[in-house]
Amino acid sequence: MSCWQTIQDYGLRSIGIGERLLPKTDFTLCQQFTLIGSGMIWNIYFGALALFVGFFIASAVALGKNAGPAWIRKPCEWFIFVFRGSPLFIQFFFAYFIFLKVKQLGFMPWLTSAQAGALVVLILNTAAYSGEIFYGALRSVPRGDVEAADAYGLAGWSRFRRILWPTMLRLGWPAYTNEAIFLFHATTLVFFSAFPTLGQRGDSLYYASYFADKTFNPFIPYPILAGYFILLTLVIVGLFGLINMRLNRHLPQERRVRLRFRPNLLR
Repeated sequence: MSCWQTIQDYGLRSIGIGERLLPKTDFTLCQQFTLIGSGMIWNIYFGALALFVGFFIASAVALGKNAGPAWIRKPCEWFIFVFRGSPLFIQFFFAYFIFLKVKQLGFMPWLTSAQAGALVVLILNTAAYSGEIFYGALRSVPRGDVEAADAYGLAGWSRFRRILWPTMLRLGWPAYTNEAIFLFHATTLVFFSAFPTLGQRGDSLYYASYFADKTFNPFIPYPILAGYFILLTLVIVGLFGLINMRLNRHLPQERRVRLRFRPNLLR
């Protein structure tokens, strides 16, 4: 079988298109590159959607934690504390148990699938971490900016939308970029958690583990997986760098802070 034929057969297998059976013997590099790359579709799906929805929840949580009334501030503080204080892997297990009970009651049965239930967990997890980042950035907004907004008669939502929120993003964007990178890496936990994998349609780590188990040689599939994630990280850094330039476009050239990739060894 040629490599092109392998790509046609297994390129979209992770989403149910193409060959149904996985290769059993005579594994080639092309098969490993293709199937692991096919699984990356799910990693990108989980990471992109969780990042998009979590961004807006995080902004609301940061604003709520910075609010004066305790009935608004305390729930936001506890939300951040619970999701930052517990391991993501354990959150998947607890979420699946809760969603399974909800399904048994006849409500929202789709939540027990990895594509929906695990996505909810990732959204809440990244919202908690990002909310803390944005909260710190919101507290770091220069007082002069707020006083200038008051002098111009801006108050309430208008002041937040035109002054506080853009400045908060500009200050918190480098740290938020690291959170985005970590989130995409954390998507590899989805199919190793309680959420079931249907029809052997897993993510990239699922296929890498499959080849490692079958060949008894982890030094080929896992470096391939790492290579895919390095490429994905470079794309994320590039996209977030462009957004960072956009956020800082009003500053003089010498005051613009360039976005640098600084990987966190420990979260």
